[in-house]
Amino acid sequence: MHEDTERCIRAVQSKDARFDGWFFTAVLTTKIYCRPSCPVVPPKPKNMSFHPSAAAAQQAGFRACKRCRPDATPGSPEWNERADLAARAIRLINDGVVDREGVPGLAARLGYSTRQIERQLRAEVGAGPSALARAQRAQAARTLIENSTLPMTEVAFAAGFSSIRAFNDTIRTVFALTPTELRHRSHPTQVAGTLVLKLPFRAPLCPDNLFGHLVATAVPGVEEWRAGAYRRTLRLPHGPGIAELRPGAGSFIQCRLTLSDPRDLTTAINRCRRLLDLDADTVAIDELLGADPVLAPLVGKTPGRRVPQTVDGAEFAIRAMLGQQISTTAARTHAARLVAAHGQPIADPGGGLTHLFPTPADLADLDPASLALPNKRKEAIVTLVKELAAGLIDLGAGSDWQEARRQLSALPGVGPWTVESIAMRALGDPDAFPATDLGLKHAATELGLPDTLGALDRRARAWQPWRAYAVQHLWAMGDHPINDMPTSDIVATPVPTSPLSIPVGLLAGDALHRINPAPIRPQG
Repeated sequence: MHEDTERCIRAVQSKDARFDGWFFTAVLTTKIYCRPSCPVVPPKPKNMSFHPSAAAAQQAGFRACKRCRPDATPGSPEWNERADLAARAIRLINDGVVDREGVPGLAARLGYSTRQIERQLRAEVGAGPSALARAQRAQAARTLIENSTLPMTEVAFAAGFSSIRAFNDTIRTVFALTPTELRHRSHPTQVAGTLVLKLPFRAPLCPDNLFGHLVATAVPGVEEWRAGAYRRTLRLPHGPGIAELRPGAGSFIQCRLTLSDPRDLTTAINRCRRLLDLDADTVAIDELLGADPVLAPLVGKTPGRRVPQTVDGAEFAIRAMLGQQISTTAARTHAARLVAAHGQPIADPGGGLTHLFPTPADLADLDPASLALPNKRKEAIVTLVKELAAGLIDLGAGSDWQEARRQLSALPGVGPWTVESIAMRALGDPDAFPATDLGLKHAATELGLPDTLGALDRRARAWQPWRAYAVQHLWAMGDHPINDMPTSDIVATPVPTSPLSIPVGLLAGDALHRINPAPIRPQG
């Protein structure tokens, strides 16, 4: 979009916040860059230049505006919509891969040379992976400076800088302030190990299905709803953490992070943003879906619906397999028993969180007999765990969506519903469409849409590339807790680790989701 000069100028002159994050405006006379909605008087068009990313503006010699703080805008939704090399690279950079593994590590994960990655990113966002990571480090440092009382030396290394000098130089260059001046402007207070932040998003946002879905399917010990906030444990590169996310007024989600290592700040923030789909461009999504006469009343009733995603792709895949063909309550019980037996214990003073969800490596020696499931499903889960533990299937931030689909589909007991559910919530594909889902088919019938698989799939092509968001509107027609904001605390309760007698279907894979009308469970 930054190449469409006339459109960018109109957005800046109208202070249109919908374009925040899509491009950045640099002022040639002041050497400052801003978000399109900056409240100051817009510069003359001849003094504007436009950049696709904050990193590109910084690399061109511009510093961040102190008024509109363009470095803190929601991320561009483009990188969550696309599945090409540049989008996969940016998702991995956001997850902290360059800081932990360097540019060669990023290239190795993507299967390309460092030169190819550099060339592709420069063409797409005007900056290479090192510059993008540097911009992210600067924002992480600013967050720690303004929201914590950590000594500056600890801030520097926690943000990913290799030296105090590089830290000081970057902060001065990007923000035109010293680290000490930044802190004096904010007067932070801090509970030991805890950071309180605001996560921006593009309005509108409908919190009902977003938090309702996460809480209704919450695994005891790993997730809970307490005092009006969704809380869950996080497995981070340098240690465990806890995220507390609270819907509130304005274009922010209140976020409280408790980290065992502040180096995980950037990764934790980006995983929380991804969990709540905060970078989605809901205006564009609602515009396309609302043009459909069948969906228009649903979109008009609750604009801004988002897709609840996950903080860990492998975790969701395992939970999706455990939840095949059974009720939400039964799925939570199965997952909680797995957590109690194999998860890593953590401390949560004042809360009810007890464990991290086990990794595939933790479950590599899983005894199928410990699962109260049909034998074929036991085998399917064990096979999936082994594939994930061996690194043969990648469900992480930089995964290839179509390749992951192909690999999952080749596994026994993994049918179209499971594949598309994982694509929607673990991979973050905005066009994922679980056409065999019973809740979806019942909603289609009620609306007069085709209810046969092929016909519904053809009809849904009009909703591309946002079919996953159309699914949220269709699911909302059902009477299910996933559609409602929680009204009371839902906290962890002890779960026995021995198998329980839980009624389950007799068929493996997704077959029962297609032929058994009850219970309706429109999620994995």
